[in-house]
Amino acid sequence: MSSVVQRFSAAASTDALAHFQARLGFETDCADVYYATNHEAKDFVLLDVRTPTLYAAGHVPGAINMPTRTISEQRLTEYPADTLFVVYCAGPHCNGANKAAVKLAQLGRPVKEMIGGLTGWLDEGFGLER
Repeated sequence: MSSVVQRFSAAASTDALAHFQARLGFETDCADVYYATNHEAKDFVLLDVRTPTLYAAGHVPGAINMPTRTISEQRLTEYPADTLFVVYCAGPHCNGANKAAVKLAQLGRPVKEMIGGLTGWLDEGFGLER
């Protein structure tokens, strides 16, 4: 009898490659955001989509506070149309980043979610800005 891990066969390598490459088109992680921000040219805008009160209590350094309800075409006019937005909220227990990503995509803007959110950021040992 096979283990629970093998109860369902692994996908074919070509399918797995397509799946995982596609995921990277939708997501980035805290370590990549940290590295890009500190060691590379920052070619994205990091959006904290939580409330202004939570943002003020502590946020990822360099993040701009733009709660989901405030995202609009008018609010985005200062950014070129091809600007990549990376969104995050409190963490895996919060769907605020997903809602913000939907809104940005509906406005035709490139978007990725920083998986893990603020919780993931802290789990990596990175500090907050206040």
